[in-house]
Amino acid sequence: MYLDGPDATDALGRRLGALAEPGQVVALVGDLGAGKSALARGIARGLGLTERIPSPTFVIANTYTDGRIPFHHLDLYRLGDPDELEQLGLDELIAEGVSAVEWADLFPEILPDDHLELRIVQEGEGRRVEATPHGPRSRALWDGVA
Repeated sequence: MYLDGPDATDALGRRLGALAEPGQVVALVGDLGAGKSALARGIARGLGLTERIPSPTFVIANTYTDGRIPFHHLDLYRLGDPDELEQLGLDELIAEGVSAVEWADLFPEILPDDHLELRIVQEGEGRRVEATPHGPRSRALWDGVA
């Protein structure tokens, strides 16, 4: 899927957020500046969140509960050890809401078996999103937006 600019990235995120259900994980993969945080913000908007959604680079995880279901925004870029996520109660976070995980490719072992991987690649002035659904729930989510 080709996204021709920030508005298209936001629109894709909003569609994902509108269709997502508790327990769904969107694994965001791409270089610095590819649009991972922008896509995560779109997901948050699709869940009904209106507050500012900064990238959680230094805190690893932010949780927002004012939408229709909780939204967990994780950034694994500075994570030294996946055991740190155990302290955050990752399994419980995933079960109760929708999770967007930036830099998910750094620690793929923390992802549930059923997750939607979105690889974002800069292409010209826009971005190309390559989707790989891992499991039936993720396939249904992607089919709903593609």
